[in-house]
Order: sequence, then C-alpha cells, then structure tokens
Amino acid sequence: MEDPEMGVPHLFRCPISLGLFTDPVTLCTGQTYDRPSIEKWLAAGNLTCPVTMQRLHDPSVVPNHTLRHLIEQWLRLGCVAGPDHFETIDPDRCLIALRRSLESPESTLANKIHALGRVRVLSAESPMKCAAFLRLGFLPMLLELIFGNAESRAPSAMSPDHVHLVDQALSCILKLLDLGELQCLNMLKEQSKLASFLALFEHGAVTTKISLCRLVEKMSSSFETKELLTKLGHRFQLLRGIILLLHQDPEVSEAAIKAIRSLCSLESIREILLREGLIDGLLAYILRAKTQERASSAPLAMRLLEQLLRIEKAKEAILDDPQGITSALVKTLFRVSDHEDSESAVNSLILLCYDSSEAREAALKAGALTQVLLLLQSQCGDTTKMKARMLLKLLRSSKRTTNKNHAEYHTICNK
Repeated sequence: MEDPEMGVPHLFRCPISLGLFTDPVTLCTGQTYDRPSIEKWLAAGNLTCPVTMQRLHDPSVVPNHTLRHLIEQWLRLGCVAGPDHFETIDPDRCLIALRRSLESPESTLANKIHALGRVRVLSAESPMKCAAFLRLGFLPMLLELIFGNAESRAPSAMSPDHVHLVDQALSCILKLLDLGELQCLNMLKEQSKLASFLALFEHGAVTTKISLCRLVEKMSSSFETKELLTKLGHRFQLLRGIILLLHQDPEVSEAAIKAIRSLCSLESIREILLREGLIDGLLAYILRAKTQERASSAPLAMRLLEQLLRIEKAKEAILDDPQGITSALVKTLFRVSDHEDSESAVNSLILLCYDSSEAREAALKAGALTQVLLLLQSQCGDTTKMKARMLLKLLRSSKRTTNKNHAEYHTICNK
C-alpha cells in the first residue's frame, strides 16, 4: 500500500527512522527495521520491540533478503530517485501523515496502534522530534483521541486492541508533556473528558492506571493545572482507587505514591485522602517495601507520612491502631537510615510519641530503643543523630515530656 504523501510504499519504510530501508533486518517478533536504527535502539538498553513493545526473548536480528530484493527492484523501476532523494523530503510531512492516520475516522484501530507505535519511537529519539510533535498539535489531538472517545467512558467494553491503543497514546502523551505544554491538560476539565478519565481509572488495565497516576503527578507541577488537579481530587472514588494501588506491586504502588504526593499539595484534598484511609495505605506500603528489592519510593513514602503526621487527623488515624507503629515505623527505622532521608522515620516517631504514652509503649514493645541506639552508632548525619537523641529521651521517659523538652522538641524538629 503506497503512502501518497511520501511516494514510498509503507512497507518499504523503517518504523523507527521512517526512511527507506537500506539494510532491513527482522526481530523475533516478526517486525522489520533498518539495521542501524534497531541496533541503536538495542544498544540503548531497550529489550522490547519498538512497535509492539513485546519483550524480546531473543535480541538477535535476521537479514530480510526478500524485502531488500523487492526494494532494489522497485528502485530499478524508477519509482523514486533513491534513498538520498527520500531524505530530502520535509520530515514534517511524515509527521502530518501520522496525525492524519490517527485522526481519520476511516483509519482502522490496527493502523492507529501502528501509528502510535511510530510516534512513541520517534518521540523517544530526541527532544527535537518531541518539539516537532508539539508544534504540529499532537498533544491535544492525542488527548482528544483518548478522553474524547465515547468508548473511553465505557472501558469495561473495550477490546484488547483498544486497551493497547489507550496505553500507547498515554505513553506518547506523557513523553510530550516532558517538554511542557501542560495547559493542554485543561481540556480534561470538560465534563465528558473528566468522566472518561475517571472511568478509565476505575475500569482500565493496570498499565492504564499507572499512566493516569503519572498524569496526575504532572498536573501538580504547573500552576495552570491546579484547578484540574482540584477537580480530580474531589472525586472520592478516584482517591480510593489510588490508595488501593498502594497495596499492589512496586511499579504500580510507586506511581500511586507520586500521584498522592501531588494531590497532597492541596490542603483540601489532604483532608479527603486521610478520611479515605491514606495512613493505612502508606503504612502497608512502607512495611512491604522492607521485603521488596525494588522500592525506590520508600523514602518518598516516609517523607509523606512525616508531613501528614503534623495534621491531627493523621496522628489520630495511626494512634487508633498502635500496631501501625510496631509493624511499619519501628521495623523500618534503622533500615531507612541507609538513605539520605532517614530522619523522616525518626521525625514520624517523635511526632507520635511526644504526647502519647500509648505510642511510646507500642514503640518500646516493638524494639524502638534498640533501633535508635543502632542509629546513633551508625554513619547518619548530625541532624539525624540530634533527633534520634530526642526520640531516645521520649522513649525513656515514663512521664509526659517537660516544658523544657517541649521547647527542645520544636527546636530540633524545625531544623
């Protein structure tokens, strides 16, 4: 099938470079690429097929002699002057052709998925190509493709191919948002598109939920999208869903932690999250992170918990279940000291134990005294050691902290 805009048959173009094949090779997935392009992709550490995103069980490539022969015959027939002529064509025309394929109501789902695969590969190549996609209006077009589609408001009825299309498009959207243009997200404030977002989060695949969490994270980075973040933050079902993601595997829970941190930037949403059980979710995540190899957001979760414990409702939530202190904070106290954010664990226990004898007793039973002593003997920083000494005083005290300690507590915790 020939692309009239390019004058080159579609099958004769590499999905990565979009140029005429010079040395076509085929992966184990059956997809064919130009050798220089796919070797560059693999050398960058990618272990997936660029178009299908399937994991490669065998990264070796096989020369596609049949395709090479067909291209040579086609060139001899004079269909085009050759690769050099092809490369002089305005590259924007190729991107416009991709956009038309995605926008056209006559374009099949398979064609749209293929076009999105090419957008994804090209946008990953360089910031310049991302900028070209932004200049040609790809970001609002992709947002409309996903959130303006009636099928997105009934995701339970989506076919596997449509789910794949949504995931590919969201991946492209997130990549383009890295260069800014966050105000484009404000189109999601429209009632129908907001409904699509919520429906996709509630019923979508796990991969879709991860991408939507990352979109929420992006929203907090710009003042222009604060209103949209507020709208989403007052959808209780969405907040419950994000909190539930804290109980899933590391990739999912890490995306959820970052989305929650973004939502917590707004005071009104913090209150709602606390009512919806955020503290229990954070404690469960922190405890599980202790036994997982991949838990890069554990320090972030600790810092978030520390910030929340300055709110009385958050302290009440954890004090209602003293086991939370035992199972999460104390058991991770010294382990967390391996990270630069270790003082968050100490601060959290100080905030809880300062005016709660019940919290102090629970911490002592869990072995907090030993953990603090180990922390004081470690290579942690001076500030952390000062705070650890304060916690030690609290744990050793059988009476309510004196006014002098009260002043010392605030002095240390505000450093």
